[in-house]
Amino acid sequence: MPSARYRIRFDGQVVEGVSSAQVRKNLQAIFKAPDERIERLFDGAARYLKKDLSEAQAEHYREQLKKAGALVFIEPMPDAEAAVAPSTPTPKPAQPPRHATSAAELSMVPIEGEDPESAESEGDAQAPQAAALSMADEQPTAGEASEAGGPARFEAKPVGSTPIKRPIRKEPEPEDFREARFEFVGNGKEYFGIWIVNILLTIVTLGIYSAWATVRNNQYFYGNTRLDNASFQYLAEPITILKGRLIAFFAFVLYGFVSEMFPLAGIVLGICFIFAMPWIIIRSLRFRAVNSAYRNVRFDFQASYADALMVMVVWPFLNLLTLLLLTPFATLKNHRFIATGMRYGTSAFDFENTNGEYYGFFGKGLLIGIGFGVGSMVASSLIHPMLGMLVAMVGYLAVFGYFKAGLANLFLNSSTLKSHSFHSALEPKQLVWIYFSNSLLVLLTLGLGTPWAQVRMARYRAACTEMVVAGDLDGFVAAEGKRTSALGQELGDAFDVGIAAF
Repeated sequence: MPSARYRIRFDGQVVEGVSSAQVRKNLQAIFKAPDERIERLFDGAARYLKKDLSEAQAEHYREQLKKAGALVFIEPMPDAEAAVAPSTPTPKPAQPPRHATSAAELSMVPIEGEDPESAESEGDAQAPQAAALSMADEQPTAGEASEAGGPARFEAKPVGSTPIKRPIRKEPEPEDFREARFEFVGNGKEYFGIWIVNILLTIVTLGIYSAWATVRNNQYFYGNTRLDNASFQYLAEPITILKGRLIAFFAFVLYGFVSEMFPLAGIVLGICFIFAMPWIIIRSLRFRAVNSAYRNVRFDFQASYADALMVMVVWPFLNLLTLLLLTPFATLKNHRFIATGMRYGTSAFDFENTNGEYYGFFGKGLLIGIGFGVGSMVASSLIHPMLGMLVAMVGYLAVFGYFKAGLANLFLNSSTLKSHSFHSALEPKQLVWIYFSNSLLVLLTLGLGTPWAQVRMARYRAACTEMVVAGDLDGFVAAEGKRTSALGQELGDAFDVGIAAF
C-alpha cells in the first residue's frame, strides 16, 4: 500500500511580523518575476505550489517558503491524485481549463540539493540557474529558488504533462541571492572575566574607568557578532568617551544648580534643552555609527536637525494631543528616521513600510491587552482576586513579548541596504521566557549571573536575524574616514535622552 502523499497550499497569507510588501519583495527577488505575476499569488485564491510529496519533503518546502515570509499549509493529497509518479514521465493529453472557483496549481521545480526521492518524483532535469516565472491562463506554474545556485527558472506547462525541456523565454541571469545568518559566538564564562574587572576598576577609580569599561564591553560583543564569516568592530577611543562624559556631567550639575537658585532660569534652560535634544540625538547616533565597522568599512549616520525635531518633539507632542492615537504613526516615523539615516560606507539604508502595517500591528497588541484585562476582571469578581492577578500578570508578559519581538521584526524586515535585505524572526514567547529566566538568574546570583544573561540574549537575537545577500558584500566603498565627538552620546546618557528602534 503506497504511503501518504502531500501537497503545499498558498492562500496569500504571510508570516506574522513580516509585512505583505516585504514578502512580495522577497518572492520577487527569488523568482525574478514581474510585479503582476507576484501579485497574482496574493489574489486570495488557493494555489498548490507543490504536490505529490512525502511528509519530509513537504516540511522541507514549507520551511524554505517560510524563510521568505510566505505562510503555506501542508495537506494530504486526494486519493485520486495520490499515486506516486513513475520514474519516467509518460505524455498525457493536456487537461481542459478548470473553473475559476477551483484552486490553481503551480508545478514547482525541485530545489537543488534535496534528497534523491524528491528529485525522482518530479522527473525533471531543469538547470538550477534558470530565471523566469511564467503563468498559463488559469493554471499558473512556478518554480522554487535553488538554495545553492540562486533562483530557478519557471516554465509554463499543463499540470501532469510531460516536462518542457526548453524555456519559453530567456532572461538575464539573476543575482545570486543567499541567506547569511548573524551569529554570536561569545560565552558567559569568558565575558564574566571582562565584566567583573570592569566593575571593580570603575569602583576603585570613582567612575573614571567606566569609559574604558564601555569600550571593552562593546568590543567584546561587536567582535563576537559575526555575519558571513566576518566580525563587527568597535573603534571608539576611551579618552574620547571620557571627555564627553565629563562635559555632560558638569552640564548636568550646572543645570541643577541654576534650577535650584533661579527657578525661572531653570525653566528657560529646560525649554532650551528640549530644542537641543534633536542635536544630541543626531550626535549620539553618529558617534556610535562612525565607531562601528564591518569588514573595515565604517558605518555613519546622517540626518537633518528638522527631521530629528519632528521625531523627538513634534510627533510625540501631537501624539499626546490625540490621546496616543498617533502612536503607530510616530513609531513608523521613528523607525524610518533611524534606518534612512544610517550609512554603510557611502551606501545608504532604506526603509519600506506603511502606516497600515503599523496600525494593524498596534491594533492587534491593543486587542490582546484588552482581552487579558477583561479576563482578569472577570476572574477576580467571579472566582478569586489571586486568579485575576495571575491573569493580569500573564497578560502583561504576553503584551510585553508581542511588542518587544514585533517591533524588532517590523524594523529589520522593512530595512534594506542597496539590493540586500534583512529578516528577523523573534518569537514573543521565547523572548519573554529569556527575559524572565534571565531576571531570575540575576536575582538568585545577586547580580553575578548578569554576563550569562547578556550573552544568552545576544545569542538568541543573532540566531533569529539573517541578511538576504544579493551577490556579495565586498562591493561597498568605504566612506572617507571621519571622527566625531562623543559629547552627543554622553549628553544623551547624562540626561537620560535616547532614541531606539525597538
